[in-house]
Amino acid sequence: MEAAAKERELSGEKAQRIVDAMRESVAQRGAAGSTFEHVAGEAGVSRGLLHYYFGTKERLLVEVVRRDTELRVARLTEPLGRAETVDDVLDVLVASLTGLIEHEPDFFLLLYELFSAGRSNPDIRKEVGQLFERTRSHVAEILKAKEREGVLDLRYDAEAIVSYLFAVGDGFALQALSDPGRDIGGALAAGAASARYLLASE
Repeated sequence: MEAAAKERELSGEKAQRIVDAMRESVAQRGAAGSTFEHVAGEAGVSRGLLHYYFGTKERLLVEVVRRDTELRVARLTEPLGRAETVDDVLDVLVASLTGLIEHEPDFFLLLYELFSAGRSNPDIRKEVGQLFERTRSHVAEILKAKEREGVLDLRYDAEAIVSYLFAVGDGFALQALSDPGRDIGGALAAGAASARYLLASE
């Protein structure tokens, strides 16, 4: 509890430097090679500061993913709010996924690293689970709002649909990043068709 409170207190430009340095370090060295010494040096802060606020490398990874996830959701919120048709919604979802794969692949790398860390650390697993739950709930509320507007006609519970779409998107990203030379157009079309079925009953 105390460590979590300290983590929440860290804010501002210094915190962002630490988060950015950790993200960059994982991209270059992987999670195992990303020591507090590396991150502190690249962020221009003392190693003791990282220990004080985060305690462990895994908790810093959680903070990096939390901030990246908030950005991911924020980028969905505004364009989804403007969507006037099912096609508009699908375009936003596909563009978000392909944009992350093409320009921010480290987001998925961090997710997989945290998943691995969580298998041996129940606290990390719980924190990541809560992060995903908040994300699903937020996007589900957007879909329900679109349904009230008459844009969507959801076939299943909104949160269940979001859970499925995120699972498909994360798995798709893993395949695309593992085989970057592969043409993903057909797979994207199939994914969009399945999403359309879930989002509109007609």
